[in-house]
Amino acid sequence: MTEDNKQLVRDFIERAINGHDPEVAGDYVAEDMVEQVPFPGQGPGLAGLKDVLRGLFSAFPDMHWTVEEQIAEADKVLTRFTWTATHGGAFFGMPASGSQVSVWGMVIDRIEDGRIKDTRILMDLPALMRQIGAGA
Repeated sequence: MTEDNKQLVRDFIERAINGHDPEVAGDYVAEDMVEQVPFPGQGPGLAGLKDVLRGLFSAFPDMHWTVEEQIAEADKVLTRFTWTATHGGAFFGMPASGSQVSVWGMVIDRIEDGRIKDTRILMDLPALMRQIGAGA
């Protein structure tokens, strides 16, 4: 079961994020999923996640996530990742800078009935903001 859960998360990353296709998120994420640490303004459930993904793809059109490691236990999967991209659109009020960015993060997903039911993502947003020119 833990290997299946890890694969589910990897498939979500590959198809929805690296494939830049938020519409396939419903293949992996429950309609009523809960984001434990939502982005500012993120709406609830799968619809809110899709909106966040669309916003990220607009700001970082070549975003690509690399899974560095995964740990699974029972119904939870922790994924440590790095994402890289070019800042090509507005992000949290910062206009496109053209800067190349690299951001580390971790996400803990809880799987229920073959879908991601809740998630908690932690990323180095202060470093990201510095890389796009917001602050020293």
